[in-house]
Amino acid sequence: MIEEMRLRDLGVIAEATLTIGPGFTAITGETGAGKTMVVTGLGLLLGQRADSGAVRSGATQASVDGIWNVPETGAVADRVREAGGELEPLGAGRAELLVGRSISSEGRGRASVGGRAAPAGVLADLADDLVVVHGQSEQLRLRSATAQREALDRFGGEPVQSARGAYQQAFERWRAVDRELTSLTGERDVRAREAEELRAQIADIEQADPQPGEDAELATRAERLANAEELRLAAASAHDALSGEGDVPDASALIAEARRALERAHDPALEELAGQVADLGYRAADIAAALSGYLADLDETGPHELAVVEERRAVISSLVRAHGSLDEAIALLDTGSARLAELDDDSDRVERLTAERDAAASVLDEAAAALTAARTAAAERLGAAVTTELRALAMPDASLTVAVSPGAETAAGRDDVALLLAPHVGADPRPVARGASGGELSRVMLAIEVVIAAVDPVPTFVFDEVDAGIGGAAAIEVGRRLARLAQSSQVIAVTHLAQVAAFASNHLTVVKAKDGSVTASDVRRLEGADREAEMARLLSGMPDSDAALSHARELLRLRTDAH
Repeated sequence: MIEEMRLRDLGVIAEATLTIGPGFTAITGETGAGKTMVVTGLGLLLGQRADSGAVRSGATQASVDGIWNVPETGAVADRVREAGGELEPLGAGRAELLVGRSISSEGRGRASVGGRAAPAGVLADLADDLVVVHGQSEQLRLRSATAQREALDRFGGEPVQSARGAYQQAFERWRAVDRELTSLTGERDVRAREAEELRAQIADIEQADPQPGEDAELATRAERLANAEELRLAAASAHDALSGEGDVPDASALIAEARRALERAHDPALEELAGQVADLGYRAADIAAALSGYLADLDETGPHELAVVEERRAVISSLVRAHGSLDEAIALLDTGSARLAELDDDSDRVERLTAERDAAASVLDEAAAALTAARTAAAERLGAAVTTELRALAMPDASLTVAVSPGAETAAGRDDVALLLAPHVGADPRPVARGASGGELSRVMLAIEVVIAAVDPVPTFVFDEVDAGIGGAAAIEVGRRLARLAQSSQVIAVTHLAQVAAFASNHLTVVKAKDGSVTASDVRRLEGADREAEMARLLSGMPDSDAALSHARELLRLRTDAH
């Protein structure tokens, strides 16, 4: 539960501290005094969106700090520690949690959890386990089919939650298989064309049988063949110059003569040079032999070989143009074959996926039927329990029916859930969205929360003018029900009705400054005569009226008698 909340420069509140504690806390005050800012401040602590317009005029920053009493272990404690925050042990398995939120007039905001800075999203995560807030917007939300279904599922407890979890698992499985099958069949023509093109490409490559580097070798070969005569003349001239054949000087003979001359000199330095000259002779002989082989290759070239090479180059060039390079064309033989096998398996895959989808659909049908059955059973109990509550909320002839009917298939099931209200005997049940007034909707919402809290308790409830549109005996019963709810949960209610505030165990009022301005407000806890005066003001607008004070005392005795 929340034990204390401090507000600074929020709306019309300059600075205020609310001591809340367990039980039922009622918050009252004159119009414009800042009651709504209390709920706004609490919303900030719960991670709701921060609005710079909430910063008090003239201030640079608004801040809210809260002290919560939470279990020392569990989901809340784990999330706090995950965010780097700390809890202050209080003993008996309880701990104190400090949370804070600030927002500047420029719109920048900061949040803290357990003494450490944290994203506002952490506050929102904690809120899921700490508080349920009800206001006018929540009453509007109750008109939606989704909210009504969620209320039924909360009331249904473990049987509904278990059935819903099984359905969601089956739904996700069916949807995944259906999506894959739809994609596969929808792209069947595209994949067939891809397979046909790939099969033709592989056939062309296999027929050409290209070898790595063959394009470069063919280019060199073609150039040699195109210049065969010029190459033959150059090679023959060089060969003759080295080998002594022909009319040119014999390089080999001249080298040999130079070597012999150096060897006859009998000088160590010249002898070393003679060895180097001998190496020149060996190299000249090797080169002459190589040139002889080169000339022999040229002599073996037929007159049509250049045409053959050019034809082969044309085949290889077409592969390069089609695939970017010869290496990529050769690689396609491996990758393309694997892809082609995958594409050729489409028919088998469609058959397998169709069978899987049918099996998944069968499981989904069973899960949907089980969820509908669980919801239908819970709906009957919820309708009866809420009807009983409505009779205690000054709607003695009203009845609520929770209708579960077939609806569109979604991740939440195949059911439409509708809350149908018959306000009096003989009236046809109508959806609360159309058949309930504002005051009736407030009481329906409260009745639902009281009933659900019995099976799915929430630590803290916050009601922002849940009594809107009601008064008299109905308001008294709303107060009684809030007091009953406070027996198992902390209840905070912003109200303008004395009949509701009378049942609070803790009465706080938000008052304007003495000068009548609304630039600053304060929050006080009321007891004794002060509380009677505030109740009289709520009843008649005259805190000093004897009649109003007498009525206020009577209302306060109702709470005493109830205990």
